[in-house]
Formats: sequence, C-alpha cells, structure tokens
Amino acid sequence: MPTLVVVNFNIICATLGGFITVFGLVSYLLKEKFYLSEALISTIFGVVFGPHAADFIRPLDYANGSELDLETITLYFTRLVLGVQLVLAGVQLPSKYLWKEWKSLSILLGPGMCIMWMSTSLLVWGLVPDISFLFALAVGAAVTPTDPILSNSIVKGKFADKNIPRELQKIIIAESGANDGLGYPFLFLALYLIQYTGDQGLGTTGGGAGKAIGHWFIETWCYTILLSIAYGAVVGWLAKELLHWAEERHYVDRESFLVFAITLALFIVGTCGMIGSDDVLACFIAGNVFTWDDWFRLETKDDSLQPTIDLLLNLSVFLWFGAVCPWHLFVETTVIPIYRLIPLGILVLLLRRLPMVLCFHHFIHQVEDIRHALFVGFFGPIGVSAIFYLYIAREFLHTLEVDGHQREDAAQLSEVLMVVIWFLTICSIVVHGLSIPLGKFGLYLPRTISMALSSENRSTSFSRTRSSDDRHTRNVVDSQHQERGLVSLFRRRRNTTGPGATGSRSSLVPGTVSRIGQYIFSDIRRPHGTTVHGSDGVRGDADETDDNKTPPGGDSPPRGRPTISAPKDGRVMGHAIAAQDRAVDDVDGSQRSDAISASNSAVPSRMQSPATARTEGASGMPVGWQRSIRFGDEVTVASSVSKAGNEQLANM
Repeated sequence: MPTLVVVNFNIICATLGGFITVFGLVSYLLKEKFYLSEALISTIFGVVFGPHAADFIRPLDYANGSELDLETITLYFTRLVLGVQLVLAGVQLPSKYLWKEWKSLSILLGPGMCIMWMSTSLLVWGLVPDISFLFALAVGAAVTPTDPILSNSIVKGKFADKNIPRELQKIIIAESGANDGLGYPFLFLALYLIQYTGDQGLGTTGGGAGKAIGHWFIETWCYTILLSIAYGAVVGWLAKELLHWAEERHYVDRESFLVFAITLALFIVGTCGMIGSDDVLACFIAGNVFTWDDWFRLETKDDSLQPTIDLLLNLSVFLWFGAVCPWHLFVETTVIPIYRLIPLGILVLLLRRLPMVLCFHHFIHQVEDIRHALFVGFFGPIGVSAIFYLYIAREFLHTLEVDGHQREDAAQLSEVLMVVIWFLTICSIVVHGLSIPLGKFGLYLPRTISMALSSENRSTSFSRTRSSDDRHTRNVVDSQHQERGLVSLFRRRRNTTGPGATGSRSSLVPGTVSRIGQYIFSDIRRPHGTTVHGSDGVRGDADETDDNKTPPGGDSPPRGRPTISAPKDGRVMGHAIAAQDRAVDDVDGSQRSDAISASNSAVPSRMQSPATARTEGASGMPVGWQRSIRFGDEVTVASSVSKAGNEQLANM
C-alpha cells in the first residue's frame, strides 16, 4: 500500500527546488525592476521555511542534534561557496589586473583593512559590556573583510551597468576577493594573544605575548597566507597551460571547458583544506592566474553556466543562513542587550568603512569623485565571509580547554562572537539589500507626487473646458427628436453645484467614448462651417472671448478656431508641407494679411495652392476633397471664398 515518505531529504529537496523555481519566475522583476538582492530574498524565505516558522528546513536534525556538528556543516558550506565564488571573481577580472592595479589594491588591503579593523573593534569595545579589547579585536577581525557574494550583487545588473563605472566595479570585485583571504592575520593575532595571555594562559605551555607573536608570524603569515598565495598561483598557472594544451588538440569538449573553473575551485578547496592553508585566498589567486592571458575570460564571456552556478550557490547559502541564524539570541542573550545591539549594527555599517574610503579616495584613481567614495564606503557588505570567520574562531576557541572543559574566557568570547557577528551580518544583508530600492523610491517619490498633482490640475481644467463645451453643443443641436435622443446617449451631465464645478458623470458610458460620440453626432448634423474646436485643437467655450464670437449677420464661423468642414485645401502632412509653404508665396499678399489679422492667431497662414484652385468646382470645394481639420487662419479665408461662391450661384 502506498505510504507517504516525509523524510528530511525529500522535504529539503522539495523546499529548495520549489523556492528556486518560484524565484526564477519573478527574478527579473525583483532584481532588475525592484533592485532587490537575491541574498535578502533568500534569507527571508530561509526564516519562513526554517525551524522558527514553517519548520520545513531542520538544520539541527541534519546534524543529529549536535550544535557542534551544525557549526561544522555551516563552516564547510561557507568554505565551498567562497571557494567557487572567488575563483569566478578572479576569472572575471581582466588580464594581469592584480599586477596592474597593485597601488590601489595595496591601499585598500593595507591601511584600509587596518582602519576598518580598528574602527569596528573600538565600536564593539565601547558598546558590548564587560569584554576586553582583545575580545573586541577578534570580533572586529571577523567582519573586516567585505563579502564578495553581496558585493557581486551590487556591482552586477542593470543598476550597476547604468550607475557604476566599469573600473569601479572591477576594483570592488578585486578588493572583496583579496581581503576575504587576508582576514586570517587580523583574526589570529587576537586569538593567539587570547590563548597565551588571556586567563593567565591556562591550558598552554606558557610563553606569553612573545610566543603568540611567533605563532602568528610563522603559522599565519608564512604557512597560511604566503603558502596559499604560492599554491594558488602554481595551480592556476598549471590549469591554464593544461587547458590550452587540451584545447589546441581538441581533447576537451565545450561542456567540460565551461565547467573547468568551477572544478578548479573544488580542487583547491579540498587540497588546501587537507594541508591546513588558506583555501579562500588560494582560490582567488588561482582564478586570477588562470585567466592571466585573458583567454579563458573572453572564451566564456557570453556563457551563462558560471552565473547559473553562482546563482544556485547564493540562493542556497542565504536560505541556509535564514534557517540556522540564532534569532532568539538577539533578545535572550546576556552578552549585550538589544538596546545596545541595534546602535552597534547601525554604527558599524556607517563607520566601519566609510571614513577610510573618504580619507584615501584621492589615492585610488578608480574612485573619481566624492559620490563614488560615498558609494564604495557604504557598500562594504558583511556576509558569508563573516560567518566563515565566525566558525573558524569558534573552532579554534573550542581547543582552549582546562581539565576537559572550555576555558571561561574562551566560552565568553564564543558567545560574544555568535551574537554580534550574526547580528551584524543580518543587518548588512537587510540594509545593503534594501538600499538601492529605497534610494530609488526616495528619488522618484517627489517626482511622482509632483506629476500626480499636475495631472490632477490638468484633469480639473479639462473637465471645466468640457463642461463649457456642453453648453455650446446644446446651442447648436436642432429640435429633431431622434437626433436629440442619440446625442443624449453621449452627452456629459454637468455638475451645477457651483461655478467652476468640474462636472460629474452619471452615465455608464466611458468618458472617451462619450466625447467621441458628441463630436461625431454634432458633426453629422452641423451646417457647413460651424465651429466645434478651440484654437488649441481642444473643444472650448464659444462665449469666452470676443475673438471667438460669430460676427452679426454673417455665416462665417468664429475666428481663431479650427473647424471640421469641407476643406478648400486639406492640410498636407509630412514633407509636403514645405512645398505648400512655397506655394503660399504666390497668393495675393493683402489677402493673406487680412486672413492672419482676422484669425488673431500665431499659426502661420497656409492657403490653397494655385494648382488646387484650378481644380475647384462651382461650389468652391476642390475635386476629391475629404474631411480634414482646418485651422484659424484657413477658416477665415475659406469662409470668405465659400460666401463668394454662394453669391455667384445665387446670381446665376
């Protein structure tokens, strides 16, 4: 008998696949129209699907109920994502970019990272109660690197292409990729000092600060940093040469060629992990050396495989973050109260990076002006790299034991790291994910309100014009009952509550259809030469000005108005207008002057050409005429010619 198999594997596959599928259906709308980052959206859905809400994603179950195993899973997941992302970031950069831009990068990675580290540490030391400055240095080191994943979401897409110069995009990618691996020296300087000097160095063989500095120089700088740089360069160069060799002999197919950079990242993450070196920095260096001659970057420039893998990893890791984030600790912990935690998050985002960029932007040629400096200074996100260093630090602190138990200062620092770094990461995801859409909203909101008010004023003015036009239309409607019935179907009912009222529509007929109907039926029954339009081409009030009144005892239409009538010379549009203008010069100048004076209009006069005049019949209408809009200068002359023709017919 069929049974439901609701196990964790099926649930996580259904949840992850369903979320990515639904997100894909509206991804362009969210990212390119609303400028929302995929990291923010994934984190929100991680909270919704996680153990704090729907409980579809159960991280603790996957770790067999062990908090330590859950931290290990998260650490390895972030390592994998960072390794792949940094190889792809290195591949994106142009040929020999690190070598060519070493001056700008040395400022950002040298004094720039030091200032970011110290400013963050001082803020943590000032706002987190009962911690030493060494503890604050450890917390500040974890959030010093800028996250390459969140940085990519800022420097890619329609907003970046439109607003961020290409050189500025490249320097942001290069800095975020390089400083991720360079976070080790800042973190382990504080950790080694805590190990050998904190709590009187319990659990160690002694040696004090001197031994801590020695370990920091040998193990961190030589083995972790320098070895990873050399290893990444060698592996990247060998991979480039081997791929060239295979491609020249047609040994590699297109699919394997495209996925080569991703498999290279997996290889480096695994091998560097086995030797205990800095796999994050090695991946970035390998990606740069791999595309040193720009061959692979240009070959895969228009391919979508790498961005697709990038997207899948980004969505997955931030969905996981939303599920594993210790949300309850933000309000329940005794490390720092919430009224201190929130100001800490705001101040870190404002002061961690912005002052440094403002100080050094004159020495970084990619940052051309103060606007670019503000952008680079504000958009230094805290994300996957901070969580990576968080669990690196906690893994190290678990080894500081006395009599089989974790040292007291190590346990305190572990709790501070867990609360503060997770909170700063969530703040950065939310703030940097909403900065662009909120900025766009703030930019367009005043313009939208102004346009709405202007539209309302124009609508009110136009409604008043149409109300006065109804009075004119009723004056020219004849007494035949059938036509009055037809016109009443399309007539707008005026609001008579007071002067200047705009009128209200009680009919179910749409306004546009109503106006068209009035024009049609009024035009059908109007005698030849009757005016229905104002001088601007919009139906207007016939009693507003003296210029628009019909002269007593005459049949000519009101002056200054175009009319729909049997034209003497239909207005020719397009290139024929120029030819018609030349033909006007052949007409009697005095007659044209009278026409312009009578019309009292700024519209240049255009009359029939002599060729057209020769084709007229006895009634004064040209052969083959068709209904056309006539303007004020033409109306007066056309009416006088029509009257002369009618008098000739009467004399005959």
